[in-house]
Amino acid sequence: MSTPPKTVLHASEAEANAIREAVRNADPTGLGPNRVLAEMKHVPGLVELLSDERVSGPIYDLPRPITTESVTRWVAERQAEHLAGEGLLVVNLDDQDRVSGYSHIAVWPERSSAEIAGALRADLQNQGQGGAGMRASFAWIFETLGVRLMCLTAALDNIRSQKGIDAAGFRRMGERDVEKPDGTIRHSVYWELTREEWEKRHRL
Repeated sequence: MSTPPKTVLHASEAEANAIREAVRNADPTGLGPNRVLAEMKHVPGLVELLSDERVSGPIYDLPRPITTESVTRWVAERQAEHLAGEGLLVVNLDDQDRVSGYSHIAVWPERSSAEIAGALRADLQNQGQGGAGMRASFAWIFETLGVRLMCLTAALDNIRSQKGIDAAGFRRMGERDVEKPDGTIRHSVYWELTREEWEKRHRL
């Protein structure tokens, strides 16, 4: 499970309900071309994608071990999350309709907050598009889902992600221990950013 932000915001009932509806009705193509909500038909492609430790290794909230059964359960849980207005699991499809990446957006409507995690297939990494893609995703979450706060984590040795998050303007707020599905703990760098801070940095 994703871990909510350290900073606790309190959304009104109206704000929380609006966020839930925004999540339920969100069009994933806003995150980029060839993005669709994950369905059971995508499980084999996700298993293939996530079985590569170069893809899944840095991500703390994925099921372990990566098997057809564990990924099927993970997709079902994320579908239930979407129906509740509390998250989105989006897959990227390549020109052959193969799963080439994914994004999981966890949302806490009562706290007007969200977190995003995701990865690309190994052969698509390190092509200079990661930073732009990250910034586009952050903007889409703030603007489309209407949350007021985002948090992010990255493993201590995941320097590439750390640089991208820093460059996007997120504030480092020390470290955080996050629990993996297998009960083990990962030590992580932790960031937060408010929607107001994002708008000031990227629109003024």
